[in-house]
Amino acid sequence: DLSITLDTAPYGESFVTSSVIIFISGVLRAVAMGLVLYLVYHWLLTKPLSKIIEHLTNINPDRPSEHKLPMLKGNEKNELGLWINTANQLLSSIERNTNLRREAENSLLRMAQYDFLTGLPNRQQLQQQLDQILEDAGRLNRRVAVLCVGLDDFKGINEQFSYQTGDQLLLALSDRLRSHSGRLGALARLGGDQFALVQADIEQPYEAAELAQSVLDDLDNPFMLDQQQVRLRATIGITLFPEDGDSTEKLLQKAEQTMTLAKSRSRNRYQFYIASVDSEMRRRRELEKDLRDALSLNQLHLVYQPQVDYRDHSVVGVEALLRWQHPQHGLVPPDLFIPLAEQNGTIIPIGEWILDQTCRQLREWHDQGFSELRMAVNLSTVQLHHAELPRVVNNLMQVYRLPLRSLELEVTETGLMEDINTAAQHLLSLRRSGALIAIDDFGTGYSSLSYLKSLPLDKIKIDKSFVQDLLEDEDDATIVRAIIQLGKSLGMQVIAEGVETVEQEAYIMAQGCNEGQGYLYSKPLPARELTAYLKQARRLNNAANPATL
Repeated sequence: DLSITLDTAPYGESFVTSSVIIFISGVLRAVAMGLVLYLVYHWLLTKPLSKIIEHLTNINPDRPSEHKLPMLKGNEKNELGLWINTANQLLSSIERNTNLRREAENSLLRMAQYDFLTGLPNRQQLQQQLDQILEDAGRLNRRVAVLCVGLDDFKGINEQFSYQTGDQLLLALSDRLRSHSGRLGALARLGGDQFALVQADIEQPYEAAELAQSVLDDLDNPFMLDQQQVRLRATIGITLFPEDGDSTEKLLQKAEQTMTLAKSRSRNRYQFYIASVDSEMRRRRELEKDLRDALSLNQLHLVYQPQVDYRDHSVVGVEALLRWQHPQHGLVPPDLFIPLAEQNGTIIPIGEWILDQTCRQLREWHDQGFSELRMAVNLSTVQLHHAELPRVVNNLMQVYRLPLRSLELEVTETGLMEDINTAAQHLLSLRRSGALIAIDDFGTGYSSLSYLKSLPLDKIKIDKSFVQDLLEDEDDATIVRAIIQLGKSLGMQVIAEGVETVEQEAYIMAQGCNEGQGYLYSKPLPARELTAYLKQARRLNNAANPATL
């Protein structure tokens, strides 16, 4: 018998070892393959998608196409690149549609608030603007003027030419009205041939009258359309807040009614809702126009009021006062025509004429023996800030051989405070010319001690409004005493205006006032009559003080 014995343990051990090796190597290959696949997936898909998501978060919803998705390198032609292009097209389409919707909304809003032809606000928009303007004016206690401009016979122009020409005229007129936008709070087309102008934050009605007249003056220039001249005329109705109404509806309604009423009476003019205001503004306009020729027509003349020294009651000076004798209106008050002259610029030539006349007259009085006499001349704020004034004063004093400090220039307190630094420089220049500087109407403004100390002033004039009631009103008496003491402490002369009674004179003399001026001594007189007054005053003074002979 053959007996074969086989030991399988080595074979089994070898098989198990090989199996383990094969298993482990297979797992490692699978892990390596998985890792490679993950890296490929992350690099080719996950990372690009993360970048796309990051860009998506930065997209502005109002302007989605402003930040388009960037094309990822290497993906231009694959599915991801196609997706990016499609998404960008979608974003552009969204923005385009959004813009179209917004434009449609704006167009509807503009059609509801603005005139389609001229682009000006319509009545609805004007009412909203005027509501706000009136609210601000009521809080600040200011006036507002509403001007309704209606074209005269615009229907006839449409019939004579064409409606297209009429539309062109309305466009051209709108442009001319816009040229006044610097003075307007609002401008609108009410419809048809009517426009509205709102002038906010005004102080006096004449400002509205000036605006209305400037609009009418603009219309005097013809419009050129298709090589032909077309002229327009307009009538303007004016209402004032708060006098004529406290609401938008009332002011607009009354302005239109006033314009219609003015058209029925006379065209190509403006008219205020209140007849008395309209009459006053019309007279003011006429005076302003006549004032331009008043100097050349010899309608202006000077009168002089004496100033008395309280040491010996001698006449030491005179104040020159301007008068206007109008051929129709008679004597026009200075407080009416001086502001007009300042507004239209005629105060400069008038002021130079006054200085020449007063210097010439002072020379005559000095030649007649009144060598110590001083001439006081008022300067307006416009004159004070005129660069040529120091040169004019210096030349006149040399031409008429006037002694230094014989010409006294008076400036108002409020005029000085408008621009204190510039005023100080101009006053210094005038002082170098040899003139004295006095501050007029002191106490009516808002000067402080620091301002007075910084200005080159020689004299303070107490306003007559404090002098006339100082014996009855303790407040006025207190102010007068304070001004006199202030002048003394600053080393200035003090003169009181408006002295009319002996009792007033005695009071201010007791307080230490240096000089006085008023009807107690003399009313303002023409040069010839004042010469006689000076001679009589000298005789009386010599008789009372024989030691001075």
